[in-house]
Amino acid sequence: MKPTIGITSTIVKLHEYSEGAYVHKDYHRSVDASGGLPIVLPLTSEETFKQLIDLCDGVIFTGGEDIDPSAYGEEPVPELGTTFPERDRIELEAIRYTLEADKPLLAICRGVQVLNVALGGTLYQDLPSQFTDSLAHVQRGIAREKDSHSVTITANSYLERIFGQNKVRVNSLHHQALRTIGTDLVVAASSPDGVVEAVENPRLTFAVGVQWHPESMFETDELTQKLFQELITKSKEWAEGRARK
Repeated sequence: MKPTIGITSTIVKLHEYSEGAYVHKDYHRSVDASGGLPIVLPLTSEETFKQLIDLCDGVIFTGGEDIDPSAYGEEPVPELGTTFPERDRIELEAIRYTLEADKPLLAICRGVQVLNVALGGTLYQDLPSQFTDSLAHVQRGIAREKDSHSVTITANSYLERIFGQNKVRVNSLHHQALRTIGTDLVVAASSPDGVVEAVENPRLTFAVGVQWHPESMFETDELTQKLFQELITKSKEWAEGRARK
């Protein structure tokens, strides 16, 4: 039986007759190819969203809009991008709910930022203007599926056990990043400029957040495939454990 993997979504409007849930195709294709059953989670009320999570054996919190800085007690800087406060509110509550259930969780790009803020952390609202000598974390002229810089994996971290090495190449599509780290999270990877690229909660079964977009590197990158395979394995174990109760 394939484990059910919930994938969070945003809302997009194509034209006046077409508006609704959206998630990049790379997410559900990566889950499917790894042996999971991908389910897109539409934005609903907070309580309904929790019920949707209850149907899942694992959850991916996806990329997207900037997080409204009011969620971590700051005023917006001029360089802040588009925000979606309704999505922030729902996902901040949902990610805490997922963590409380110790349900396998993979947080990607915006997702790792939601994870951090949900646990009391803060963000750089805009790396170019707030982080001295930062790399170009928004790759331009480089395809989404191609890598653009390296990250160093923290020794003895869960990510190091998954990848089997302490340095990997990643793509980069973000201008915000983690600043102060949330409660119970530890840094699992950093880029050469010192920007935090991954965090994890070592007390939980599988709670990993990465700042890059592994779903878009999945087809050609074996290390990325290992990350998704670990999510599927842990989600399957979680489902089997629930069935025994």
